[in-house]
Amino acid sequence: MIKIGTCGWSVKGGKKAYFEKFNVIELQETFYRLPRFDTVRKWREIAPADFEFTVKGWQVITHPPYLPTWRRCNLRISESQMDKYGFFKPTEEVYNSWEKVKEICHILKSTVCIFQTPPSFKYTQENLNNVITFFTTISRDNINIGWEPRGDWNKPEYRTQLRKLFEEIDVCHVVDPLRREPVYTTNISYFRLHGLGGREVNYKYKYTNEDLRKLYTIVQKYMDTKDIVYVMFNNVFMSEDALRFKSYFQE
Repeated sequence: MIKIGTCGWSVKGGKKAYFEKFNVIELQETFYRLPRFDTVRKWREIAPADFEFTVKGWQVITHPPYLPTWRRCNLRISESQMDKYGFFKPTEEVYNSWEKVKEICHILKSTVCIFQTPPSFKYTQENLNNVITFFTTISRDNINIGWEPRGDWNKPEYRTQLRKLFEEIDVCHVVDPLRREPVYTTNISYFRLHGLGGREVNYKYKYTNEDLRKLYTIVQKYMDTKDIVYVMFNNVFMSEDALRFKSYFQE
């Protein structure tokens, strides 16, 4: 099975219009600031029964408070607490944050939660230890976990170590498949499309027909071996590009 959608409510006309065009969304609200449980219940109630929410993990787990994304966070912390958040640190604050994210997954009946780390989360022994400790000790409750590392984790010289790491923690390696292929997948494959170009993300990029044909070929290979393949567009033209890509499978 393949599920194609976008990272956020990208269709003009709001949620109802989105439901008419796609059967899956990756929620971005859960990254910036956690919505109230009542709000999340309402989203589940108004969505079609077969509509799927995937959840992007809260930034307090992956991003330290000094990063600009925290400006949209609803958490106020003291100076003494600054070093207790982000980078998968083995702290009570990080683990409690995961429990809150997990509760949102349960309300939404979500079976997939995706984490994304910033380029400032470097490939170091300390960060490796944090990753291993976090993913091997949290309670997953049958939620499929994916992680998209950015920055120097993707250097070719680290690829062998990265494969061993993902195998050890049993987490789906989330990638942009037009840039690189995953080193490890679980019973799902999860792809996020951020645009092409010199930098790691290029949100203003509009995918060409040639790009989408190449993506179609890549994705079909994973459809042969995985239960579900997720293809989530995350660029300015995400709704249009995702619909164009859907047409390849409808044809």
